[in-house]
Amino acid sequence: MKKVTSVFWVTLAIAMFGVVWGSVAPKNLQEITGSIQTFISVHFGWYYLLIVTGFVIFCLYMIFSPYGKIKLGKPEDKPDYNYATWFAMLFSAGMGIGLVFWGAAEPIYFYATNAPTAETGTSEAINEAMQFVFLHWGIHAWGIYAIVALVLAYFKFRHGAPALISSTLKPIFGDKMDGPLGKAIDVIAVFATIVGVATTLGFGASQINGGLTYLTPISENFGVQLIIIAIVTVLFMISAYSGLSKGIKYLSNTNMILALGLLVLMFIIGPTLYIMNLFTDTIGAYLQNLPSMSFRLAPNSEENRQWINSWTVFYWAWWISWSPFVGIFIARVSKGRTIREFLSGVLLVPSAVGFLWFSTFGSSAIKAQQDGAGIADLATEQAMFGTFDQYPLGLLMSIIAMTLIGTFFITSADSATFVLGMQTTNGSLTPPTMVKFVWGIIQSSMAAVLLYSGGLQALQNALISAAFPFSFIMILMVVSLYKALRADKAAIERDQNQEKNSA
Repeated sequence: MKKVTSVFWVTLAIAMFGVVWGSVAPKNLQEITGSIQTFISVHFGWYYLLIVTGFVIFCLYMIFSPYGKIKLGKPEDKPDYNYATWFAMLFSAGMGIGLVFWGAAEPIYFYATNAPTAETGTSEAINEAMQFVFLHWGIHAWGIYAIVALVLAYFKFRHGAPALISSTLKPIFGDKMDGPLGKAIDVIAVFATIVGVATTLGFGASQINGGLTYLTPISENFGVQLIIIAIVTVLFMISAYSGLSKGIKYLSNTNMILALGLLVLMFIIGPTLYIMNLFTDTIGAYLQNLPSMSFRLAPNSEENRQWINSWTVFYWAWWISWSPFVGIFIARVSKGRTIREFLSGVLLVPSAVGFLWFSTFGSSAIKAQQDGAGIADLATEQAMFGTFDQYPLGLLMSIIAMTLIGTFFITSADSATFVLGMQTTNGSLTPPTMVKFVWGIIQSSMAAVLLYSGGLQALQNALISAAFPFSFIMILMVVSLYKALRADKAAIERDQNQEKNSA
C-alpha cells in the first residue's frame, strides 16, 4: 500500500460514500441520480452525439494521415501479443457481458416493442432495429475506446510518461498536471471507471439470475443477485492475484472460445439463411444511413427524442464511462503497434464480430417471435434464454451462455481492478495485490448497491451521471495528442533530413 497516491484515498472515499448512501437510502439515491440523468440526457444529448461522432472521424483521420506510421513505442519495439490473443483480450475487456445481455434482447425490443421510428412488428422495424444495434455496438463504441487507448499508449510507450489520464494532458497544461488539477482529473477517470464497470457487473448478475430463473425454480431477486456477485468476486480476486499475463490472458482466450462456440452453434441450429440475409441487408443499410443515425436527435418529436435518450445517449455514456478502464487496458496490451495498425484493429475487427453476433442472436430471436414464441414478453435479462429455448440444444446453449457471462464477469472485473490499481499508484504497471483487492470489493459493492436501489434503471442513471465529466477530459486528450504528434512528426522529419545531409 506504500505505492498508493492521494487519488486512491479520495476516490475510495467518494465510492464508499456512494455505497453507504445506496445502502441506507436507496430510494433517495435512485431519485437523485435519476434527476441528474434526465437533466444530462435532455440538455446535453446533442453534445454526446457530436463528440462521439467526432471521435470516430478523428480516428479515421489518424488511420489515413502520415501520423499513422508512428509506432506506439520505440522504433525497435515489437508487440507483446500475437493478433489472436490481442483481439481476444481487447474484445473481452471492451464488450463482454453486454453482448450476451443485449444479444437477443435489444434487436427483439426494437422490433416488437419500441422501434426507433417504424411501426413495431413490421419488416421496416426489423431492418431499423438491426441498424441501430450496429450503431450502438459498432464503430462509434470502439472509436471511444480507441481514443483513450491511443492517447495513453502513445504517451506511455513513446514518451515514457506514467500511465495516467492526467499525464496525457501535459502538452496542454504542462507541470500543472503534477499538482491538484492533475489529481482531480485522475479522480474523475477512476470514479467513472468504477461506476461503468459496476454497471456492467450489475447487468451480469441480473442476467445470470434471469437465466437461473428461466431454467430452474430459483426466483429472481436481489438476494440471489447478491450471492452471484459474491461468488464471482471471489473468482476474479483469484484471477487478479495471478496477474495480467496469466489470469486475464487465459480467461480472455477462454472467453473467445466459449463465445465463438456459442455463436457457431446458434448460427448452425438457428435460421442460418435468414441470419445471413438479414446481416447482408442491414449491414448495407447501416453503412448507408450511418451519418444520419449518428446525428439523429429528433427535436420535434418528444417520443422519438425519449427513445434516443434512453438508448443512443445511454450507450454513448456507457462507452465513455468504460473508456478509462478499457482504454488503459487496451493501451497496456498494444505496445509496439503503429497508430494505423492499432486503430484499424481496434475499430474494425471487434465491430465486425459484434455485427455478426447481433445478427445471429437477434435474427434468431426475431424469427422465433414471428413464429409465436413471445420472446418480447420476457424480461430483458431472460430474452437470450427464451430464444435458446425455441431451438434444438437450447439447454446446452443456455449453460454455455451462463458460463460465458461468468467468465466475462471475471475478466471485466479483473481487468478493471488492474487498471484502477495502475491509476491510483501513479501509473505502476504492477499495482500491489492489496490495492487490486480493495478496488475489486468496491466495484462489487457498488454493483450490489445500484441493483438494490433501483435495479437496471439505477445502473443506467448512475452511468450517464458519472460519464459526463469525463467526456470533457476526452476532448482535451484528443487536442493534447494532436499537439504532441505534430511535434513528434516534425522531429522525425528533421532527423531524417539531417541523416540525408550527413550522407
